[in-house]
Amino acid sequence: MKHFSHNKSILKSKLKNKELSIGSWLTIPHQAVIEILSTAGFEWLTIDMEHSPISIESIMNLIGHIQGNGMQALVRVSKNEEVAIKRVLDAGADGVIVPMIRNKEEAKQAVDYVKYPPTGKRGVGLNRAQKYGTAFDTYQEWVKDEVVVIAQIEHIDAVNNLEDIFSVPGIDGIIVGPYDLSASMGYPGEYDRPDVQAALLKIDEVAKKLDKPLGFHVIDSDHQKILEKINKGYSFLAFSLDFFFLGDKAREEMKLLKSKLQ
Repeated sequence: MKHFSHNKSILKSKLKNKELSIGSWLTIPHQAVIEILSTAGFEWLTIDMEHSPISIESIMNLIGHIQGNGMQALVRVSKNEEVAIKRVLDAGADGVIVPMIRNKEEAKQAVDYVKYPPTGKRGVGLNRAQKYGTAFDTYQEWVKDEVVVIAQIEHIDAVNNLEDIFSVPGIDGIIVGPYDLSASMGYPGEYDRPDVQAALLKIDEVAKKLDKPLGFHVIDSDHQKILEKINKGYSFLAFSLDFFFLGDKAREEMKLLKSKLQ
């Protein structure tokens, strides 16, 4: 496991410049999964603590293995809550994705939990990120300039308040959660409905108007879906999940095999 580095964040720079950055989602808490995904060329992995059985006890090792395999480690925390956020950052995460941000106040709250005073309200802990107390001053400066904070846009209220959310200092970008966004409108997973499409289009328009980076979690393990988002101006893209890559390939090849055996 690699020691935490206080170097400049490549992802932070790419978000600022709206350069393409593609990562994926980790829900299976195992070193082997991280090492396999690292061979695919992902720049970052997001450890999902909201919709997976991953526990806080395993977070530090997972973060260390991601960073040790040449990727940046983000954590989608379970909720917009002080302890949930500072524990994963103290463990050495390069940044957080905060779910269900719906307005400016909630976005400001997330930043407050990430940043130390006087910018924010984060309490001081001395763990892996701070090199166990030997490099707190260095880490404090790193947090000011390099930590990544992503607001997850997954509710229609967030769409309607998106300009205000983008206005919060310390929010580096957004990532659209399409399942929950459609669910908040009463149509879980029905992305093709005109009103859901209109909400997605509004996100595109607001981000482009404000010259902000667009992010999206493409659930399907289909590269064409990623290309569609790139062509629409999205630059921060989560490509599917570990278990979809595993399951889709297994089902595809078994289906082909069975067709040859008939």
